[in-house]
Formats: sequence, structure tokens, C-alpha cells
Amino acid sequence: MSSDLAPAAAELLSHVVTSIVEKPDEVEIDATNDDDVVRFDVRVGDGDMGRVIGKRGRTAHAIRALVRAVAAKDGASIDVEFVD
Repeated sequence: MSSDLAPAAAELLSHVVTSIVEKPDEVEIDATNDDDVVRFDVRVGDGDMGRVIGKRGRTAHAIRALVRAVAAKDGASIDVEFVD
């Protein structure tokens, strides 16, 4: 997975998500570009979505904040969606 518009953000997202889940081989991240916003759709293996979302969505929120901060260095606007 790589995105030409936000390469550092894509790398960080991949690293963080694969570090959290129990099945890192099943992590899929798709990047699309819509109206100057790069969207990352994150899919994980069975049973790992709860780990990525966290209690009350705190882990997901933290992941989004980190990736957006790195994307700002690339001059990109991004959105991270966790897809079931």
C-alpha cells in the first residue's frame, strides 16, 4: 500500500495498524483521492477491528490524529476510515 500524495502518512498508518492487530498479514489499506482529500480505507482480519477502534473509539481517534499530523507535512488532507 502506498499513496503518492501522502507517502509518509500511508507508511505511518500501515505501521501503526499492523502493530496493533493480532493478524498483521490480513491488514489492507486502500488509498483513494477525492476532491483534494486522500482517503484511506483500513480493513483488518476477523476479531481485530475492536483492537483498532479501542474503547469509545479512542485508539481510532488517536490513529487519525497521528496520520493527519504527518499528512500535513506532505501538504495533504486525509481521512481515515475503518471498514468492517
